[in-house]
Amino acid sequence: MTDKKTDRRRIFTIIQVGNLSDMPSRIYDFLLVAAVSINIFIAVFDTFDQAAPYKESIWWIECLTVIFFTIDYILRIWTADYLYENLKPSRARIRFIFSWVGIVDLLSCVPFLVSAGGGALRMFRIIRILRVFRIHHYADPLRVIGEVLKKKRGQLLSSIFIVLILMVASSLMMYNLEHEAQPEVFRNAFSGFWWAVNTLLTVGYGDIIPVTTAGRICGTLLTFLGVGMVAIPTGILSAGFVEQVSIIREEAVIENVLHESAPCGEAEDKEDYSYCPYCGKKLP
Repeated sequence: MTDKKTDRRRIFTIIQVGNLSDMPSRIYDFLLVAAVSINIFIAVFDTFDQAAPYKESIWWIECLTVIFFTIDYILRIWTADYLYENLKPSRARIRFIFSWVGIVDLLSCVPFLVSAGGGALRMFRIIRILRVFRIHHYADPLRVIGEVLKKKRGQLLSSIFIVLILMVASSLMMYNLEHEAQPEVFRNAFSGFWWAVNTLLTVGYGDIIPVTTAGRICGTLLTFLGVGMVAIPTGILSAGFVEQVSIIREEAVIENVLHESAPCGEAEDKEDYSYCPYCGKKLP
């Protein structure tokens, strides 16, 4: 029983992000990133006419990579209790399956399985682009972005809600000011909303513009207000990044202290942990 637990833990350390001293884990990381990169290249190259002579080779390459993704997905479910150590194995597996990472891992396999159906089912092949998100395990900046968005989601949603209210008010205001002057352009409140999106989000397509004096004055004021509204979520994200970087530095210091105080040869439970939980080296 202990050997099975040890084997499962070792498999977990291999399929997770490895460190420089754990060669099997680093090789696995390289294979996964390479498989994702190849699939993204195939998704782009398949849209060119030059890909026609290589259709069969592309199919076989994608088949092999999808088999690799499927095995990886099964292994991550099997070892999910080590990822969520505070949960029971069954609940940990369910937690992983319905997590963002688990859903992306599943969807990375689905497009290939349904692409043979033709017609509408082939539209699902665009989901292949989601495979690129599997690389986020190996890029610290992407993980930081995810953590910041997760922690600041309440404040971001509040700022987005304020912007939406401002857009609705602006669209109704501009519709009332411009409808009589150019009824073919500002036909309804939706036309005003499209103008508000372009103006407040500083896109400025120029397909809808005010022509009356009152409309231009209102548009000028709303443009300045829009710049301030866009700055709100930017400030929230900036503060979140600074806070997250500080947390990462503190965690790195704590991990180094723990590793120095509990060297690889002095693990308390060698029965269940044959590999150091900090550096991944095999214990004697």
